[in-house]
Amino acid sequence: MRAVAPYLLNSFALASLAFACTALVAANTACAQTPSTELRPPAVIDAPAPAYPEAERTAGRAADVELRLTLDAEGNLAEATIVRSAGQAFDAEALQSVWSWVFAPATRGGTPIPSTFNAVVHFDAPTPETLAGTASPPVAATASTAGASSAPSGSVTATSPAVTDAPPASTNAVEDAAGFAATGQVAKLPPPRGASEFVVERDVLEAAPHHEAADMLRAVPGVFIARPEGDAVAHKVTLRGFDADHGQDIAFTAAGVPLNQPSHIHGQGYTDLGFILPEAVRYIRVREGVYDPLQGDFAVAGSVDFDLAVERRGLRSRSTYGSFSTFRQLLLWAPEGQSDETFAGASYRQSDGFGQNRASRSGGAMAQYSFGDDWRVTMTGWVFGARAGSAGVLRREDIDAGLVDFHDTYPDATARAQSAFSSQAVLAAHLEHDGDDGSVTEAGLWVGTFNFRSKLNFTGYTRRSTFDPAWIGRGDLIEQHNADLALGFHARYRTPTYEPVEWAKGSIEFGLSTRVDNIDQQQNLLESPQNQTWDQLVDASITGADVGAWVDAHVDLTKYVQLHGGVRADALFYDVEDALGNFIPAIRRESYIVGFRRNAFGLAAGPRVSVTVAPVEWMKLIAAYGQGFRSPQARQLQDGETAPYTKVHSGDLGARFSFGRNEELTLTTAAYLTKLSDDVAFEPAEARVERIGPTTRVGGVFYATARPWRGWLSSLSVTYVHATLDAPPPATADNPTPAFQDGQLLPYVPPWVVRLDSKVEEPLFSLGDDAVYGSIGAGVSYLSPRPLPFSEFADPVALVDASMGARWRNLELNIEAYNLFNSSYAASEYSFVSNWDPGAAPSRLPARHVAAGAPFTLLASLGVRL
Repeated sequence: MRAVAPYLLNSFALASLAFACTALVAANTACAQTPSTELRPPAVIDAPAPAYPEAERTAGRAADVELRLTLDAEGNLAEATIVRSAGQAFDAEALQSVWSWVFAPATRGGTPIPSTFNAVVHFDAPTPETLAGTASPPVAATASTAGASSAPSGSVTATSPAVTDAPPASTNAVEDAAGFAATGQVAKLPPPRGASEFVVERDVLEAAPHHEAADMLRAVPGVFIARPEGDAVAHKVTLRGFDADHGQDIAFTAAGVPLNQPSHIHGQGYTDLGFILPEAVRYIRVREGVYDPLQGDFAVAGSVDFDLAVERRGLRSRSTYGSFSTFRQLLLWAPEGQSDETFAGASYRQSDGFGQNRASRSGGAMAQYSFGDDWRVTMTGWVFGARAGSAGVLRREDIDAGLVDFHDTYPDATARAQSAFSSQAVLAAHLEHDGDDGSVTEAGLWVGTFNFRSKLNFTGYTRRSTFDPAWIGRGDLIEQHNADLALGFHARYRTPTYEPVEWAKGSIEFGLSTRVDNIDQQQNLLESPQNQTWDQLVDASITGADVGAWVDAHVDLTKYVQLHGGVRADALFYDVEDALGNFIPAIRRESYIVGFRRNAFGLAAGPRVSVTVAPVEWMKLIAAYGQGFRSPQARQLQDGETAPYTKVHSGDLGARFSFGRNEELTLTTAAYLTKLSDDVAFEPAEARVERIGPTTRVGGVFYATARPWRGWLSSLSVTYVHATLDAPPPATADNPTPAFQDGQLLPYVPPWVVRLDSKVEEPLFSLGDDAVYGSIGAGVSYLSPRPLPFSEFADPVALVDASMGARWRNLELNIEAYNLFNSSYAASEYSFVSNWDPGAAPSRLPARHVAAGAPFTLLASLGVRL
């Protein structure tokens, strides 16, 4: 297989390059056939000067507020946001003023088009006339595509316009998340394909404190996230009825790069999000369910995309220190004059941990550069590494008996040897072109290397060696290693909008995504403290490939009904070299050489359809259905087998409501159904997920966001699910009595997940010429009792995180408190057989085990912006 892998990788690279060249030639040909048209920028016809704010009269200073304005094709102001603040009073007056301006729309070839540009509202220092309430006369202002305008001196100038030459979503629903102005990015996203599709914006993501970017996912409806196995092992994620342990049921992407690792030794679809700088996350787009052909492998519960950008430009340094000697240093640079998508940052974090054997160190760097106008190119790259100890799990009965403390680990060598190391490096390039005719062409190429090694012991002293059955009681410390070299390519083309009749119009998209993974993995049993290998369980090399293609159509039937319909198909290839296959037991005379080589091929295909009805402007009714899949663990395949991917049937029905000119209140409610042909659950004895059989999930979600005033926001989500096993897994010689029964509730899945995020930021007082702003934020999470194997239930979890901060000019001070009420909660809870006394006769009765969550933690941060 190692000889075949380079050939496959080279063939894949050449095929990807050929497809990219074909797409570019086709795009250039289409552009060449389109007549050249002249682009004229928008103009400000009338701009009444704002009144000087009453709250600033005492300070008596001049100020400039820079805004980004978005116009529709008729020249009406659609959106106004602050780019550069001068203080709340000035900002509020400037925002109120621009809504009274009169504009001439941008045009291309004489046809009006939507546009976006920046404008500066200037406030002169007060004079006796302005203090008396007399405003300056209106002045004209113009926008220039060449940079700053030459408008007369006065209260308004327009600078650095960025005309967005793309029709609004209602006329051309382009599946596009990158070709829009920075402050209007969420509004320009394509319409949702399902009712339970959410875009969680940055103000909501940072309302409550967060250690890392992954913690921001708690603000997403139905999500709870934790790191029960230490800071170098991927997160445990719960999403609307799925215990997506380390990511196997959620398709994660960042900057267009797929993050799930197929056939990973620790869990299918393993995803470590530790590399993402939380300060560089602009928004998180979550599609709960499988309704979009863009969603590929691992989109079982849904998909999560991290959009990366830094809106506030300049150099930022932030230092954090607090409980358990935790320290983090951030440096973030967003160069002035560049787009929001251009930035570079680095961070380092260390901690002694909140209990025994929990010390951790991590660090990394991330950079992104976006350039070009007609053809937009975005280069993204990151490097990250982490090493941490792990306390493992404790038997609940040992904690109750006082043998160990809740936040400790067992006092023997095999428990204290638990640790993990991970590293990754990724480089990606993305190319995008919006055609003059409304078409969209995209292509992306990425390469990444991922390395993981862990030593974890869940069961104590229960294992017997397969190499020599006489070896027993040497400790169940499982060492896992996974190295993955991956290469991927994706491309799509959206046609112009066709309008065969007055009441119907639409477009079609064609897409391709491919990836090749070259994987080496091992799993052994180690004896501590020498870390001697006393049993070999896995030694395999895998080459896997996934080639996916889709067709997707969008049709508007009048302005009230939108139809989306498409199909996606993925071909899956696997070549496995299992060095321990056909293992020869010690009692059998050796008659052949150990090893088992095999290959397999499979095809996953299914439709994705949705209907949106908007009877009134503030309400949308959405129904959706889709079929998705999860690829198999390659080592479980037999030679020539049709790769048995997991089939996903997903349905969604709900409504979305928005109230207020700027959507100050939004409400979403939806009911959903998900059926899987073959599900998985965590198996502690092997420290990985294993197949358990078909499952069904039925539930509902409610989500609300409110922004009643500037600086105030709240979001609330409530998710319910009834998740059951449709048929038990078959008994095997190794497991004659599986811990799962027909119709039982799925283990580790909380029926109820509730989340509340709130934040208030207001000016407190003036210091010098500038106001001091204060803020208070909080996040509340609740998980109902979770069913466990063997008819057990985990305790409920209720957590409160809170923060308070102050900022003045370029200085920021924040105090963050996690687990404010010091709840003793389990980040993960299990039920299985274990034995932590090597001198005692082992019990075969299952027991509850917990991995402790962090106690009350206090952190202080000082930030400086230049």
